[in-house]
Amino acid sequence: MGDHSHGSPNDPGTVAKAGQGSVESFQDPGLPPHRPRLADVDPRAAKRAERQVSLLFVVSILGTALFFVAYFVVGRTDSISGIRLQNTLLGLGTAFAMLGIGVGIVHWAKTLMPDHEITEMRHEIRPEADRQEAEAMIGDILEETGIKRRPLIRNSLIAAVALAPIPAIFMFRDLDRTGATASEIVDRLRYTMWDKDTKLVRDPSGTPIKASDVQIGSAFHVIPEGLDDAEDPLNEKAKAVVLLMRLDPKEMHISPERETWHHDGIVAYSKICTHVGCPVALYEQQTHHLLCPCHQSTFDLTQECKVIFGPAGHALPQLPITVDSEGYLIAQSDFHEPVGPSYWERG
Repeated sequence: MGDHSHGSPNDPGTVAKAGQGSVESFQDPGLPPHRPRLADVDPRAAKRAERQVSLLFVVSILGTALFFVAYFVVGRTDSISGIRLQNTLLGLGTAFAMLGIGVGIVHWAKTLMPDHEITEMRHEIRPEADRQEAEAMIGDILEETGIKRRPLIRNSLIAAVALAPIPAIFMFRDLDRTGATASEIVDRLRYTMWDKDTKLVRDPSGTPIKASDVQIGSAFHVIPEGLDDAEDPLNEKAKAVVLLMRLDPKEMHISPERETWHHDGIVAYSKICTHVGCPVALYEQQTHHLLCPCHQSTFDLTQECKVIFGPAGHALPQLPITVDSEGYLIAQSDFHEPVGPSYWERG
């Protein structure tokens, strides 16, 4: 039989209960012993780490320089191979410019900045004391980084940080080189080449399209006639491209103001996604959905290209169309709203 001297049949005493016996409180184990790094005990290692950090900042500077070479020198070509080379060098330059600064700062912190663990006791809040403490902490941080006594790191970091944003300034500047006012730029986004009686032609052949050519379930990539004669055909095409499709009119949910915008189920919608402007080029015949391949925005063709999934902010603009005396599809007017993504001047 077991020993029941400290229990009973109903309470064998094998489980400790609150208040039974004495329980020692947990002791603060304290901080683990600090293990110095090589740079903490060897001045030559510290100097080597300093040169490595500075070298990473120089890599950032060289990345910015590569961006400028690609932007101003390699970019002076219209060939496909030249454009591909420029895009590659622009990407590499930007990557090295950003990574050089980021990796350099991380390496600096891991090898040269103090890594002692500290504990701080809670204390009463005193506004003036807090201000003085915060000021002292900032001074301690600057002292611990060693930025004052390491001019090589400081100067290379300043140069890298100063140069890194400059490519973005040139890119934004070159969005428009004509000197146009803000309202003129907005008008360029608001209006396209589509106009009354402009024929719809196939992209890229330029062949006019008859209504009889468009069958239910088919889709045509369409541009306005005369696009090649425009002053800036690429930019005009970027705004004016549309998708032309035909549905069974019984499946269409048409707003009263748009009842005359289609011809026997043939509809035309802007191909430019209203999220960030990617080309909407995927048409599901069975579901009548248009999909943007960039971020999966989905538009329902039967509901006037209403957004049913994804980040797009509003429906694709519809181009009002009709047919001429010869049966060719023509536009009734320009789009009734700006194409593409939203912007702050948009009504």
